[in-house]
Amino acid sequence: MDIISTDIEGVLIIEPRVFTDSRGYFFESYSEKVYEKILGDVVFVQDNESCSSRGVMRGLHFQRPPYAQAKLVRCVRGSVLDVAVDIRKGSPTYGKHVSCLLTEHNHRQFFIPRGFAHGFAVLSDIAIFQYKCDNYYHPEADGGISIIDPTLDIDWRIDLTEAILSEKDKKHPLLKELESPFTI
Repeated sequence: MDIISTDIEGVLIIEPRVFTDSRGYFFESYSEKVYEKILGDVVFVQDNESCSSRGVMRGLHFQRPPYAQAKLVRCVRGSVLDVAVDIRKGSPTYGKHVSCLLTEHNHRQFFIPRGFAHGFAVLSDIAIFQYKCDNYYHPEADGGISIIDPTLDIDWRIDLTEAILSEKDKKHPLLKELESPFTI
């Protein structure tokens, strides 16, 4: 397994060791003892899955403390551009982002710690996206920033005029309007 550091401390790209032969492939997608060495004391308590079509953008979401979530995400069918934005006031990387191409072929996983907004854009006809969370979903703690905030300077690799967003995601504030619940 290769652990790839990113420009933002704590945000990691994880590439599993994949064994292939004439029958197909095999890899260990999660082992608590292995991930404890990588992520420390993060304990995942909930798994989620979504299916979306080309052009769907979800995010940029977070949960406010005390229900904040770290996430370990991957794409098991198709491809997505996944993004984590640092929303921790006082962080030297506040407002900066890391993006990672996740595909059914590269088997990469992307770890997003607490204190980050998270979202993705679907680049393939269909994408099945899975993620582990270290805290349960609490609708009253929902938060978000606009996935199309131009000040974030994210290249989503899709035409934003054709992006498909939920009504909820269309209403998120810009980063400059956010009263961030996270501080360093």
